[in-house]
Formats: sequence, structure tokens, C-alpha cells
Amino acid sequence: MTDEGMPRAPRGSYPKGLQRRQRIVDEAMVVFARSGVTSGSLREVAKRVGLTPAGLLHHFATKEELFAEVLRQRDERVRAAAGDPAEHTLVEQMGKVVAHNATARGLTALYTVVVAEASDPDHPSHAAFASRYRDSARRAAELLRAGQAAGEVRPDIDPDRAARLLSAVMDGLQQQWLLDDSVDMPAHFAEFVRGYLQPPA
Repeated sequence: MTDEGMPRAPRGSYPKGLQRRQRIVDEAMVVFARSGVTSGSLREVAKRVGLTPAGLLHHFATKEELFAEVLRQRDERVRAAAGDPAEHTLVEQMGKVVAHNATARGLTALYTVVVAEASDPDHPSHAAFASRYRDSARRAAELLRAGQAAGEVRPDIDPDRAARLLSAVMDGLQQQWLLDDSVDMPAHFAEFVRGYLQPPA
């Protein structure tokens, strides 16, 4: 783990070039989580890795390319920890995501910071994050409908609205937890699921 709570690639696991590339991604996660993508500089990332800015650009041609790889690896780590939602397992999978995020402060901060930045319509990632939320809501709504058909989700909720609420609750809990780590994200999310999604016992 790095000093910021980010996992670091094991030494000796990759050829030298790939190992250096992975270190750049790991340190970029730290910088972007703390300063955002707009303010986080490639110069700072390069310094943390022991490269010049020109040396860093040998591995990633632009900040946007580096950020895309950071975000891809963040998603892969969440997916590896929580698994992909199969039919009728959306709520369980999302609970696992919340639990994982509570153990990965750096990655959680990264996502929270960059989403807030991307709310600016002029931000280069604005359209991508808007599309990301739309696609996530669409997939979640489909799984909620499957859960309703199986009797696992209350029949009186609107799946499209519930899908948006699920991500809103997750994001809101993450913000509160980042400000106050006594907030028990998994417990609060489970309470929301119990009261809003699950049929009465």
C-alpha cells in the first residue's frame, strides 16, 4: 500500500517498462484523488515516480490518457471485489461495492473528486460521466425489473427512478464517509435497501 492507502503493484511482477507504467498509474490515483484531475499535474505524478515530465509522456501521451487508465483500473478493482451483477443479484452486488469502497479510501476519494469536477459542462469528462450514469441506471433498472418478477424487489417501486436513487444514495454516503469516517456506509446502505427495495417480511 502507498502512504495514501493506494495499492502498489508488486515489484518484479512486470517487465521494467510495464512496472514503471503501473507505478505511474498508482501515483496518479493518489494525485488525482487529492487534487482532482484538473489541478493534479503530470509534473507532480512524474516527481513521485522519479521521472521528468518528458519521461512520463513516454508512457502516457496526455493527462487524459493517463486518467482514462486510472479510471479503468479503479473500475476493475471494484469489479474484482464485488463481482458483476447477475440476474436478481443487483442489490447484493451494490452492497459489496459499498463495503469495498469503505476499505479503499483513496479510490473512493478519487471517484468522488472527479465526478464533482465533471459536473462542469465544460469539463472534458462531463459527457463521459453523464453517459456513465445513464448506462449504469439503465442496467440497474433492468435488473430491478428482474428482481420484481422474482419477488425479490418491491413491486410498487418505479425501477427507473429506483436505479437513479441507488447510485445517489451510494454517492451521498461516500461523500459523508470521506468527511467523517465514523459513518458506517454498509450499514446505512443496507438500511436503505431494507426500507425501500425489499418486500415486507
